Amino acid sequence: MATPGIRPLVAGNWKMNGSLAMAGTLVDALKARQGNVDLLVCPPFPYLAAVGAALKGSKLALGAQDCHANASGAHTGDVAAPMLA
Repeated sequence: MATPGIRPLVAGNWKMNGSLAMAGTLVDALKARQGNVDLLVCPPFPYLAAVGAALKGSKLALGAQDCHANASGAHTGDVAAPMLA
């Protein structure tokens, strides 16, 4: 049951699935179907910049997945929060 005055947030990530072309298609579809919820997409790190550019001017939010707790270090394959910012 929804709380009055608070919009639900629907967030999704696609792990290591899809392609850059699929990301663009998904963003276009989400922009066309936005309803009474806030939407957050969290693409894989290599697609963040492209998806962020595709979201410009929309109400969709951009997030990230698999953020490492450390700001730096030898954590192969991980991404630190300062890198995402």
